[in-house]
Amino acid sequence: MEFSLLNDEPVAGPGDDLLGTGRAARELARLLHDSRAATPLTLAVDAGWGMGKSSLMRLVDAELQAREGVHTVWYNAWTSTGADALEGLIKSVLMRFDRRVLLRAVRRVSGQRALISWIRVVLTFGAAFFGAAALVDRLWRDLSVDARSRNAMRDALRRVTADWAGSTSFDTRRLLVVFVDDLDRCSEETVLAVCEAVKVYLDVPGLAFVIGCDRSALGPSGLLRDLSPAGSAFMEKIFQTSYRVPIPAAAEVRGYVDRCAQRSGIQDLLGDHLAELIAVRSARNPRRIKRLINGFGLECALNPVWESFSSEAVIRVLLLQQLYPDFYRVLLARDGADVHAAREFLRYRVTRRVLSQPFAQPAEGTWPVAVSCLLAYDLVAPEPDRPGDWGTLLARLEEHLPTGFPELALDPNFVRLIEELMALTEVEDMVGQLQRGAPRLAADPADGTPEPGSSVRPGGAGPSYAGMPYSGMQVLWIDDHPERNTQFVDLLEAQGARVRVATDRDRAEFVLDTTRIDLLISDVQRGLDREAGLTDLGRWRESGRYPGPAVFFTSRTTPNREARAAALDAKVATSGALLFRYAEEAHAVSAS
Repeated sequence: MEFSLLNDEPVAGPGDDLLGTGRAARELARLLHDSRAATPLTLAVDAGWGMGKSSLMRLVDAELQAREGVHTVWYNAWTSTGADALEGLIKSVLMRFDRRVLLRAVRRVSGQRALISWIRVVLTFGAAFFGAAALVDRLWRDLSVDARSRNAMRDALRRVTADWAGSTSFDTRRLLVVFVDDLDRCSEETVLAVCEAVKVYLDVPGLAFVIGCDRSALGPSGLLRDLSPAGSAFMEKIFQTSYRVPIPAAAEVRGYVDRCAQRSGIQDLLGDHLAELIAVRSARNPRRIKRLINGFGLECALNPVWESFSSEAVIRVLLLQQLYPDFYRVLLARDGADVHAAREFLRYRVTRRVLSQPFAQPAEGTWPVAVSCLLAYDLVAPEPDRPGDWGTLLARLEEHLPTGFPELALDPNFVRLIEELMALTEVEDMVGQLQRGAPRLAADPADGTPEPGSSVRPGGAGPSYAGMPYSGMQVLWIDDHPERNTQFVDLLEAQGARVRVATDRDRAEFVLDTTRIDLLISDVQRGLDREAGLTDLGRWRESGRYPGPAVFFTSRTTPNREARAAALDAKVATSGALLFRYAEEAHAVSAS
């Protein structure tokens, strides 16, 4: 089967509109066109990341370009920094004006002496010198040459805009609609510079602004949280009105998944249930849906390991990776349970149903499963005819399970996905290969660092430090499988740390007795002892052998482990990013 990647760019025109955004675009374009007499005005297209605000703005642009007397311009604020954004936005607007309008503006602003010098230049170099870019640059220099003339910039811009808007061969005045996208991706300085340009200098008749942003990210609790009350009030005055892009309806998103799958070539791999799962678990986010489908296509097309397994199995595992990354991370772990996480979850779910109904007759075959689950965590199963406090027993069981299990048990989509995966005859072999690192999948794409046990080097990932931030830091790393952590050790040593590796308690105690250690990093389970790391640190704390910072590095975190680690004044890191954050904190303590 042939696969192709889906473009992550906003839609370019009505033909690419897969979510039916065209109706809203037509209405917004009509509103802007009919409101030209009410300009200046600013409309916010409000939506979160990936929810289609850029696509909607592109469709509005296309609708406006078909209307007589309406012109448009796009300004990418995130490509500018600070005060450059003010100049860049004003120049982008001026560049849309006719050259003769710009030339008249230069004459007015520059004065007679400057005009004579310009005429001499024209005679020397030709009229081409008076291109729009040169005129805009000259006009900007003259307007911003000193504070007095800069204060008059708004009046000058008002006049040049009025000249342009009125220089038409028909009765209706021109309208220039300026699109500013991704404002919430910019720095605070850039956001304020753009808003200053819009409200102070370009707030003139003939101009309308359409600004794409997540307004919650620009509020007092977001990017601009440090603004003074006056600054917050200024921001509120920027937008005359807002259009909040609605979350697509379930049927629309379901159709969108089907069309994206068809375009990418994976439609035969997705049944109705898997397509529905993508639609639901993507939070109806169009960009996230595209990324999921692109990930499926890339893995299935490029990773030869998947050739050993059915498409059904591959798709389900990839869904776990993309939609439930925390669970996928636990699935790759090999510590803390006698079975892998998918089988452990199903066993827990049966036990949960049994213990939640102490006065009901357990379904056939469920009682033995519940008993074996409880015994696996050294919990005594109750007598079936003596209910007792089964709720307390369930709570004690959940203390030993991965933290997200109770919530996942209430997610019917996740439960069905796991049940279907575990019904496949090849699942044990597949999970085994995943745990051994082949195929190598990023457990958490947002983290950017390999997970515990991974042998993938973080290409440019992990904390980005300048110089040697861990210079002189002494680290003891305890793990009975040190090969799983080689890349993390290399990263620490590359940044100045001295890392000593121990595979058991005796070697670790020798290092502690002979070397000053600034940070202890440990696994939790060693061999068949699920609590070895916790037990050892408790012994060393009690004896005074090691009182310093400690981090347990594990893919599997449970309430019990978290509580015991906290009681030992230790941290639990489930990702490379957390590990390096805690290492930085420990180094700051040792250096103080």
